[in-house]
Amino acid sequence: MIVDAHHHFWDPARADYPWLTDDLAAIRRPFGVEDLQPLIEATGVDATVLVQTRSSVEETREFLAATAATPFIRGVVGWVDLTDPGVGDLLAELGEAPGGERLVGIRHQVHDEADPDWLLRPDVGRGLRAVGEAGLAYDFLVRSRELPAALESARRHPDMRFVIDHLAKPPIAARAIEPWSSLIEEFAGLDHVVAKVSGLVTEADPATWRLDDLRPYVDQALAIFGPGRLAFGSDWPVCLLAASYDEVVDTTRSLLADLGEADKTAVFGGTARSVYGF
Repeated sequence: MIVDAHHHFWDPARADYPWLTDDLAAIRRPFGVEDLQPLIEATGVDATVLVQTRSSVEETREFLAATAATPFIRGVVGWVDLTDPGVGDLLAELGEAPGGERLVGIRHQVHDEADPDWLLRPDVGRGLRAVGEAGLAYDFLVRSRELPAALESARRHPDMRFVIDHLAKPPIAARAIEPWSSLIEEFAGLDHVVAKVSGLVTEADPATWRLDDLRPYVDQALAIFGPGRLAFGSDWPVCLLAASYDEVVDTTRSLLADLGEADKTAVFGGTARSVYGF
């Protein structure tokens, strides 16, 4: 089973997406099942994980309900307010909602928080514990600035499963590898943390990127996590700012071409199925 462990749907006509600013006008339109299905069929992707796009429990409910009519969506990474004292009850309610069995994780736009240590707040820590107790993974949406807090958070919750989205958005366009490399290397010994090979084409220069621009970051991720702790994600439709869906799939396959078949199988499905539990 080939799994795209990270994609989105949205509709700016129905909801507000503050991050869809004027410089992202090319993707400021609706994207849904009917747009993605032919793309995954053409590229041999069998299953996907749909990831939240805004701080909205209602969006999470809508995504879960959508899975009932969309068999290829095998998991939803939704959003809840981790600082809410009642977050445990809300997670239980979402699990019983239509499609609730496909709730596999929770995410928050941590890199948009003013406080780089937001993840270490006591109320956030309480919320993370509730996520773990609900049997869900937690996706870290962070950059280098927030990686130390993500590291400490993962250490404080060794019984949870964590996912670092987009390899923590390395500074590819700047052709820099530090401090990202040293910071993410600290996760090497934390077996309950995996990372997604996703979102890299838009961290590079969207207009001029080449395969070799991405290679040092993927090679470093392989050295740190190994194939068994890496998962492929398209980051569609954000990726369209720099590459088509099939280009992202083909690029990732090229970057991993030297791996053995078992290792490729892990990155293109096994890791996602394990961390998200489907």
